[in-house]
Amino acid sequence: MKVVALAGGVGAGKFLRGLVRAVPPTDVTAVVNTADDMTLHGLRICPDLDSVTYWLAGLADRDRGWGRAGESFRALEEVRGLGGPAWFGLGDLDLGAHLVRTGWLGEGASLSEVTARLTAALGVGVRILPMSDEPVATVIDSMDDDGSGRTDPFQVYWVKRGARDEVKGVRFEGIARARPAPGVLEAIEAADAIVVCPSNPVVSVAPILAVSGVRDAVAARRERAAGVSPIVGGAPVAGMADRLMPAVGLEVSALGAASAYRGLLHGWVVDERDADLAPRIENVLGMRVAVTDTIMTDDAVAERVATAALELATG
Repeated sequence: MKVVALAGGVGAGKFLRGLVRAVPPTDVTAVVNTADDMTLHGLRICPDLDSVTYWLAGLADRDRGWGRAGESFRALEEVRGLGGPAWFGLGDLDLGAHLVRTGWLGEGASLSEVTARLTAALGVGVRILPMSDEPVATVIDSMDDDGSGRTDPFQVYWVKRGARDEVKGVRFEGIARARPAPGVLEAIEAADAIVVCPSNPVVSVAPILAVSGVRDAVAARRERAAGVSPIVGGAPVAGMADRLMPAVGLEVSALGAASAYRGLLHGWVVDERDADLAPRIENVLGMRVAVTDTIMTDDAVAERVATAALELATG
């Protein structure tokens, strides 16, 4: 079974760990959000690509939820001591990936080519594709504590400012010029199942769907597409989706998250705590609903969630 997963962040990493227990890793293509990418210290940093890669390589820090297990931060401590920007948690092992990526990009390799080299070096069997080789940047328009308007790159809003500002809008700069990375549309068209990971619908999945041709490609395969809610009991399992969803008109609920994919998905997996929303999702959005425990505390639970999504997509 050929499976395409639209992915971004920790929720995607956990889900993909389960997906590759349900189907062979070589049958999975993960199309990953790159609108969170940024340049810091002269290095090109790709948080979602790295997070998905580390989870699939078995290198992710499960307790912290981000970065590498067994990580150290001596370089970051030195940056802080020297008076440099130390707000973004670059670990020493993680730094190695950014150094190599930046070097290869500087030599003329595309982000797709660099990603393939890094995943191969880390022994990842899944085909991981950036959504685009062209740069796209999520920008958050917000209001700070004193009522002043702000415009920040996503990582500044989320990490440096702790998502404390009231969000007024979300934009994807460069999206009009972005083309799907090589293989993205072909993988979607050939997939037996398309799954939307339990990722933030506003800043993790929406940028992927906004790349030229991707939304239409998924819509054309709607009967083979399903997703998993990142909202459980009216709150995100992780991250700041509750700060962003209202700004784009989405209710912070499993129903609200599903409505972000109206017309794109055939099925939607919700947690047991949201079982009461299943009839509304089915009647309002026309999606089949599966109810299960979606809190992926380990790979076995993640496999059950992935299996539920696959059954909706292929049933």
